[in-house]
Amino acid sequence: MLEAKNDLRAFLAALYRIAVDAAHPAACLPRLLPPLPSGRVIILAAGKAAGSMAETAEKYYLDELKLPTNQLSGVAVARHGYGRPVRVVSMIEAGHPVPDAAGLKAAEQALALADSAKADDLVLVLMSGGASANWIAPAHGVSFADKQTVTRALLRSGAHIGEINTVRKHLSRIKGGRLARHAAPARVVTIAISDVPGDDPAVIGSGPTVPDPSTLAEARAIVAKYRLDLPQSIAAALNDPANESPKPGDKAFAGTSFVLAARPADSLRAAEAAVRAAGFDCISLGPDVEGEARAVALDHAAMARKLRQQGKRAVIISGGELTVTIRGQGQGGPNQEYALALVGALAGMPKVAAIAGDTDGTDGGGGAATDPAGAIVDGDSLNRAKALGLDPAAFLADNNSTGFFAKMGDLLEPGPTYTNVNDFRAIVVDTP
Repeated sequence: MLEAKNDLRAFLAALYRIAVDAAHPAACLPRLLPPLPSGRVIILAAGKAAGSMAETAEKYYLDELKLPTNQLSGVAVARHGYGRPVRVVSMIEAGHPVPDAAGLKAAEQALALADSAKADDLVLVLMSGGASANWIAPAHGVSFADKQTVTRALLRSGAHIGEINTVRKHLSRIKGGRLARHAAPARVVTIAISDVPGDDPAVIGSGPTVPDPSTLAEARAIVAKYRLDLPQSIAAALNDPANESPKPGDKAFAGTSFVLAARPADSLRAAEAAVRAAGFDCISLGPDVEGEARAVALDHAAMARKLRQQGKRAVIISGGELTVTIRGQGQGGPNQEYALALVGALAGMPKVAAIAGDTDGTDGGGGAATDPAGAIVDGDSLNRAKALGLDPAAFLADNNSTGFFAKMGDLLEPGPTYTNVNDFRAIVVDTP
């Protein structure tokens, strides 16, 4: 049983680990893996959990079902630093969020393996957040450099992930259901770890094996909405009917199935059970909380103060994905900015602490696997900061949450977690 005792920070760090572990492929994937086909098993994995998902699937088929190694093949692509020691599957580490040449190579290998699949083969597609950037197969007439330009422009534009993926799907030979076309007539089983609100299969990794409800016209409208200045090849591709994605009813999906292995809600439930087992009330705000990080932090701090006034021992937990409007020159992601806003909002409250971290192990940063996942604060953080000569408000104005928490020694740095179910936040209010 998880116990808070006197160390609320350790309690919160343990909650974060419980939430992450609930979504790790080793815990959630084996029970969903399909039985052996009469032909080959072809594993195609992409995203931040791709290495660990492929590793788990290999262990199941090779060690438990005793599949001969010559009957197994595949390729897995994850962001740099997220590879795992697979035995037969080819492991590639690639750029995220901006794609690189390694992602291009991984996508070409995946398409070639899918094209080689026969009717008696199983094509096992293992999806997780980050796959949209890791699998890069530009539409005909679109160069890799142009695809990178589009990605950078979309990331800077303020477009939300659904809009970004709508454009990506219509500039790709693998996204938006097209991988299923390449794999037919083989049986295609997709197992996914969701990092998106609502767990929509068409959104997770840009839905390479499921029907795509979005259209070329919607992609063009998004480009116009954000006034993106894009290469001519992109405009031509978005006006080419040949780049329309396959829709529901397309014969490519006749032999396909899709199942979720882990969702943000599953991780929150695991954390909630641990909170209640430790003797606290649990207020779950759900897995889909969105909004400006600093504004959401103030709302959650107000809830914590109300719980204190009521004399309750409780933990507020939430998931989802917050945003940061960048006005400064600092470094840090939405979880760290949320935590930085809490430094002042929770000031002076004894026996109160908070954690905010991305379950994939990195939050903002420069794209390195060693970037921090978030931060931990408590009611005494403001006093500690002042003693160090640090002004939290100045760091917040500069969007420099990483700089602040590095000086405080309060960064959450778990390293790669090999999974991804979006963010996890918790505020614990104990009796003073």
